[in-house]
Formats: sequence, C-alpha cells, structure tokens
Amino acid sequence: MKKRILGRTGLEVGELSLGAAFVTGGEDGYKGTLPVVRRALELGINLADTSADYGDSEEALGWALSEVDKPCIVSTKLGPTPGMTDFDAKNKDQLRRIVDLCLKNLRRDVVDVMMVHEPDRPGQFDWYDDDISFHGPVVELLQELKDEGVIKFTGIGGTGVHELARICDTGWYDVVLTAFNSSPLWRDSLSTVIPAANRHNMGVFLASPTQQGWLVKKYEEVYTGARWLTRERREQLKALYDLVEEFDMELPVLCLRWALAVEGVSTVLTGPRNVAQLEQNFKAVEQGPLPEEVSSRLDEIYQMLPYRPYEEPSGCRIPHDAYWGPGPVR
Repeated sequence: MKKRILGRTGLEVGELSLGAAFVTGGEDGYKGTLPVVRRALELGINLADTSADYGDSEEALGWALSEVDKPCIVSTKLGPTPGMTDFDAKNKDQLRRIVDLCLKNLRRDVVDVMMVHEPDRPGQFDWYDDDISFHGPVVELLQELKDEGVIKFTGIGGTGVHELARICDTGWYDVVLTAFNSSPLWRDSLSTVIPAANRHNMGVFLASPTQQGWLVKKYEEVYTGARWLTRERREQLKALYDLVEEFDMELPVLCLRWALAVEGVSTVLTGPRNVAQLEQNFKAVEQGPLPEEVSSRLDEIYQMLPYRPYEEPSGCRIPHDAYWGPGPVR
C-alpha cells in the first residue's frame, strides 16, 4: 500500500486506514473484530481509528491488536462513554478518567492520537470557553497529557465544516478528521476544513467517503421512499447510479477512488464490518484514483446539487432493511 505523511506528526500512514466504528457490527459481533484487524495489518493498513463513544469498538480494537501483536498507529477520541448521562466537557477530572478508560480499553500506556470528539457542533458538547479563542479545560488537559507522554499527538474530529475549520485555524491540533462532508455528493469540507488544516500542516483523515452507508449500493427507494428527499437529490442519485452502471464500477469502489484524489488528504478511513468489505475497499485503493473521464462526469453530477437542502437531515436514513447507517449499529 502506498504511504503518505500524516501532516506535522511525521507519521507515515497508508492511503487507507481502518475506521473501527462499526467493526463489531458484523454477524460475528465482538469476535469479528479480530479477523478484520488481522487482515487489515496484513494488507499494509497501519492506522486504526476509534472513539470512547463508539459502543464497544475501542475495547474490541484493543483486544484484537493485542492478539495480532503487530505495530499499529491508534487514534481515538475524547467524549462521553456509552451510557454516560452526566458528561461535562469542561470537567477536566472527568475527562482524565475517560482517557484512563481509553488506555485500558486499548490495552496501551500511550495513545498515538487523541482527538476532541465533535467540537464543531455548538450546543452538543460545550468544550470551549468561547467560540473565538476555542480555549478550555480540554485544551489544557491534552497539553498535559502530551507533556506526560500519555498521548503523542492531538486532534479534532467532527462532521461540521465552518466551525471545524475555525478550530483548525487555532493551530493547536496536529490532525483533523472530517466526516459526512467528504464524499462525491457532499463536498463541503473540501473548501473549508481541508484547506484550513493544510494551512497548519495538520494531518487530514477523510472519513465516510460512502456517506456512512448512503453510497454503498443503489437504493431504489430513493425514487419512492424517504419523503425528505428533494427532487434535485433524487435526480442526482439516479445520475450517479447510471454512472456506475455505465462504467461497470461498484458504488463504494467509486467513492473510495474519488477520495484518494482529494487534494490535501493524508489518509482515507474505511469502516468495514467484515473481511469481505475490507478486501473490496483495499482492491479499490489498489486501482488508484478514478480515470479522468469518470472523475469529470462525477463532478458534473455533484454540480446538480452542490449544497445540502434544508429538508435533508444529517442522518439521511434510507427506508430499506439493507441500509445500516448512520445511526446506531444494528
């Protein structure tokens, strides 16, 4: 696998990294994590990303990595743990206890990258003292952890764009993860978060190039179901489906190959639930970026609706049994 440098961290990472949010969501559940992690490392993937609040993902990843016993860069995120009802983003003591739990789950004394989770949604988590300096207890804690050698690098991971870009511009963080706005049909981060991160030589994780399941298959329900779908989005999706049929290309393969060519990205996260999905994603990366003809046609399809309609929810759930996300892992 080709390698890229993760910004100012200097870490050399594969073009494809393992997003472990859904790694326990396959038919084999928790135990299914081990074959996925083992195969990922065999294929040359050398970075895995998880979070304190991804269900049992963090614990499962730590267990699997200890079983395989091969080097792997690990990234996790600081936020509420599953079932926590009293989370206080400004309680430094509580945040440190969550870090301790992360270390326990991951079976490590040191975490390579610790990100602030969802710092970009005003009102969801009140991480900062204000929205100008973006300073607060979490910033102080991350610096303390870095000084103590508990974490090597800091980061932020979110799904918004404008606020996330402003936080990048503080220059405090080493990496950024951007999701839900970094896919063939949703490209807001390409003109906001990624340029801001590049200005500060931050490593960039591009997550969810398949829009967390929205673009993994052709859902006929977009023609009749999901009442919130606008006419423009339906027409755009039809054009996308026609494109992959014309070029005989699987939709998730198209998305991953598109993501590889996004300027300023250090690594693309894939979130497989089983080895078969991982293998499909790896083969897509082996093929490299899309041919110019396909890429140009995809740009034209994007321009059919280069914004998110007001009626379109961030979840974008498709009324189909095969659709698994975003939302709780089933």
